[in-house]
Amino acid sequence: MTNLSDQQINFYNDKGYVAPIDVLSIQEAYEIREEIELIEKKWPNALEGLGRNYVHMISPIFNKVCLNNKILDAVESLIGKNILICGTTLFIKNAKEKGFVSFHQDAKYIGLEPHNWVTAWIAVTDSNEENGCMRMWPGSHKGKLKDHEQKFDEGNLLTRGQTIKNVPIEETDPIVLKAGQMSLHHPTVIHGSGLNKSKDRRIGFVVQSYIGSNVDQVLGKIYVQKARGEDIHKFHEYSKVPIDLMNKEDIISWNKAKDELSKIFYKGSNKKGKY
Repeated sequence: MTNLSDQQINFYNDKGYVAPIDVLSIQEAYEIREEIELIEKKWPNALEGLGRNYVHMISPIFNKVCLNNKILDAVESLIGKNILICGTTLFIKNAKEKGFVSFHQDAKYIGLEPHNWVTAWIAVTDSNEENGCMRMWPGSHKGKLKDHEQKFDEGNLLTRGQTIKNVPIEETDPIVLKAGQMSLHHPTVIHGSGLNKSKDRRIGFVVQSYIGSNVDQVLGKIYVQKARGEDIHKFHEYSKVPIDLMNKEDIISWNKAKDELSKIFYKGSNKKGKY
């Protein structure tokens, strides 16, 4: 078992995140990058916009990562043994592109209640201050959800460009990860990331999120997969485990899941963004 230590759990409870956690080998991380770049080559634009969501539904390699025991052991330490995979996302910042993530709280628009869930951000490439790593505002998860402006600004990798104003950058912590390491963060911790100023891509494969089986989706419909334990409540529909890459039947299910996710992300909005 590779459960989090008491020290790590206490740090998470106090700060709203914990990192770095070693979960994948360099080779396993590189395998994910190869899978991404194979899809980009064979199916151009498939991983653009909403296509960066639910990617574990169309790739056995992505799906295998979600079921990695080192990841699940760490997650179990925070949300308990009954764990569902709620969704996955790719956060890709290409060199010389102006992609960023405004400061926000995941729980603001995602519709998962109660907050017995955690987001796993897995570094496919090194993630550091030069290439736009995440920054966390420690302790910000302890307060209420903040007001977010919907900016829909160019280059913002979030759906609505949802933005919390006046976050003190000097009080935020950079989440520096080596390829194969991950961070775990709380649904309500305030976080964001800046531009990639390096010469290579910065890639994160994100399980957003691992949820306890007691967590419902109050804004719409999601498709889950059981990762560990039992699903006593059975709130959600289950997705199939992909057998091969970009299988036609899996693509149909993937598109259906993305459509439902878009309804959740843009609930109450009269405008839609790229993602």
